[in-house]
Amino acid sequence: MKWLKSLLVAGLMQVAAVSAAHAQADLDRIKADGVLKIGTEGTYAPFTYHDASGALVGFDVEIGREIAKRIGVKAEFLEGKWDGLIAGLDARRYDAVINQVGITEARKAKYDFSDPYITSRAVLIVKGDNSAIKSFADLKGKKSAQSLTSNFGKLAEASGAQLVGTDGFDQSIQLVLNGRADATVNDSLSFLDFKKHKPDANVKIAATQDNADQSGIIVRKGEAKLVSAINEALTAMKADGTYGTISQKYFGADVSK
Repeated sequence: MKWLKSLLVAGLMQVAAVSAAHAQADLDRIKADGVLKIGTEGTYAPFTYHDASGALVGFDVEIGREIAKRIGVKAEFLEGKWDGLIAGLDARRYDAVINQVGITEARKAKYDFSDPYITSRAVLIVKGDNSAIKSFADLKGKKSAQSLTSNFGKLAEASGAQLVGTDGFDQSIQLVLNGRADATVNDSLSFLDFKKHKPDANVKIAATQDNADQSGIIVRKGEAKLVSAINEALTAMKADGTYGTISQKYFGADVSK
């Protein structure tokens, strides 16, 4: 029986050791290890993608590296598909996800978020010389190029538009440019990225929805010290102009508000 008792004690000690490791605040462990592990897609330009040389780049990547630097550690990016990114937090594969994760009540119930670090809105996009459409109400009876299952498509339809189905933003813009659609309701960040690469494209924003969607850096629930450190880094980045430089590089505008 002594051997059974010894095995039981050893097992309990092992469980206690694992529990203690998990109980250690993530920020303390991150600083001790010298690495902030960040989950990201790596396939979602301009936020997180690979450039021509194969290097991981993007708005979210630069934000993540800067946060890690200000915490006093290095950033290590672990790439994965969107569907499994947040679940990777539960599996402790990484410490945070930086991948345009929208802040929602459902997610806040299970995870903690940093302060919002990027904001997007629905915008009404028309040709540069279109003076007939100035508001969402003006979409009534007009053709709007939309991904039919998206929230943007639903907004266009609710505004009275006749939907022209597309595969996404790029195709929607092309239909507006070639006159096969009068407008498209789409994401402000996608539009800014498009105009950054094609500043001479004959499209403009005719109206912007008041309601905004905000994204934050998502971490495991209960990691107040880590959230505080990330927020302090974000605040400092905005104060000293670092955030603005990164924002201008990828969007040509301040995307924090």
